[in-house]
Amino acid sequence: MLKIIPLGGLGEIGMNMMVFEYGETIFILDAGLMFPEDYMQGVDYVIPDFSYIKQNKKRVRGIVLTHAHEDHIGALPYLLKEVQAPIFGTPFTLGMVRHKLEEHGLMDSAALHEINPREKLNIGPFKLEFIRVNHSVVDGVGVAIDTPVGLIVHTGDFKISHSLIDGMVTDVNMFARCGEKGVLALLSDSTNVEKAGYTISAQEIKETLSRIMVSCKGRIIIALFASNIARIQQIINIAEKLGRKVVFNGRSLEVSVKIAKQLNYIRIQAGMEIQIDQLKDYRDDEIVMITTGSQGEPMSALARMAAGNHKQIKIKREDTVILSSKFIPGNEKAIAHIINNLYRRGADVIYEKISKIHVSGHAFQEELKLMINLTKPEYFIPVHGEYRHLVLHARLAEQVNIPREKVILAQNGQVLGFGKNNFQILEKITTGRILIDGKGIGDVGRSVLKERRLLGADGLVVITMAFDEETGIVVYGPELVSRGFVFVTETGHLLDDAQCVVLEIVEEVIPETPNRVNKIRSKIQTALRQYFFFTIGRRPVILPFIIEV
Repeated sequence: MLKIIPLGGLGEIGMNMMVFEYGETIFILDAGLMFPEDYMQGVDYVIPDFSYIKQNKKRVRGIVLTHAHEDHIGALPYLLKEVQAPIFGTPFTLGMVRHKLEEHGLMDSAALHEINPREKLNIGPFKLEFIRVNHSVVDGVGVAIDTPVGLIVHTGDFKISHSLIDGMVTDVNMFARCGEKGVLALLSDSTNVEKAGYTISAQEIKETLSRIMVSCKGRIIIALFASNIARIQQIINIAEKLGRKVVFNGRSLEVSVKIAKQLNYIRIQAGMEIQIDQLKDYRDDEIVMITTGSQGEPMSALARMAAGNHKQIKIKREDTVILSSKFIPGNEKAIAHIINNLYRRGADVIYEKISKIHVSGHAFQEELKLMINLTKPEYFIPVHGEYRHLVLHARLAEQVNIPREKVILAQNGQVLGFGKNNFQILEKITTGRILIDGKGIGDVGRSVLKERRLLGADGLVVITMAFDEETGIVVYGPELVSRGFVFVTETGHLLDDAQCVVLEIVEEVIPETPNRVNKIRSKIQTALRQYFFFTIGRRPVILPFIIEV
């Protein structure tokens, strides 16, 4: 049977990764990460559990990437530490991958192979054909996968745009051609299934940006996603008409722009781009600055400007700051904080809630219906979205005459088995989330996160004391030190009384008691938890250090 195994990206936004398996051949579609949720204190990234791939790494024949967003390529360096396989992607996608692998010191051992829309690729029994899709990053593709049991179509992240202005038009003809051949299963992007109608056109965004920029008297600072190359080109074109110079600021943005220039996806006239140290040579009304930080990232260029910490750029009156991106759920507070700080420094701020300056890269309902009608699949599998998105997309498929029994609401780890004339869920494999914290991979689990939450919420109290090994008499301490618990000036009587609690426990456990130190340690933790909760209503982490000398 053909096996399709989602390892991430179903029931969540991010960590998109899917295994296709037939006989002795496996290929992997995308290897994405997810940014940590609020409760994951200290965690940098979240990646899928690769256990199944590690167990079957000798059968992996390729890794195919649909586009260059982190939720599709971010886990690739960690995957390549477990399995060696050729990597296939479009030119811009591979440009971003190359930079990422160089940072991880993996470029020398990586085999990168360029593919383009309408090209074909054979991986064992799989025959892949790549289909151009329009998305918020250039060079995105969907994939038509011809398998021994039928044709599978994976849309990748897409919207259906007929406007050439945003660079890449979704190839509806190729999707329709797949429908004419007969599609066994369609796996379709569900992110914006809650949005009725169609996505607004890039032309409308251009007109809005142009109207705003024409009216600006001072510097124009535009923050956006570093990978949104089409939007960057729009801004360059508008700046050129206004006679303004363009400055790029922000490490990730500079990397994206450099790669896009090399591929001729960004075109800028000679002399129009200036460096940040040349700003002083031009009037404010001659400057357009394109930067990072539209999601409130604390170390981004825009965040540093808003806080007054940017070494080269100080926000001033008559600056206009445009956030040309959507507010990703979970980032609202951080973005609002930056907007407030920008206003405090005298800037005017324009963002999505007050002006149409961003268009999503994901299809709305009518476009999702059109994709189903173009491909006419026998089975429909919603992917890429939180669980409610998958459910709503399944209902949408039923509205366009996909029978309910042919709609598959899959979960991460489920093995979807397709035969010549049948489908079944075969089993469930081990999957989940691996947390990346610094250089540590998977060494932070639920217990560590729980401890971090407790430390963050109620602080820490450390008890240090020493016993004479022979007599069992206290020779040092107990000394109590607190951090993140109460103000130092307020701890006096509280910690003094806690010290008495500790001494009472020491007196209760007589020197002849077997395993005395461990029993005292356990009793101290229990008693102090109760004491602090009773007196102050908090539950700090209690950490007793007891030694025998």
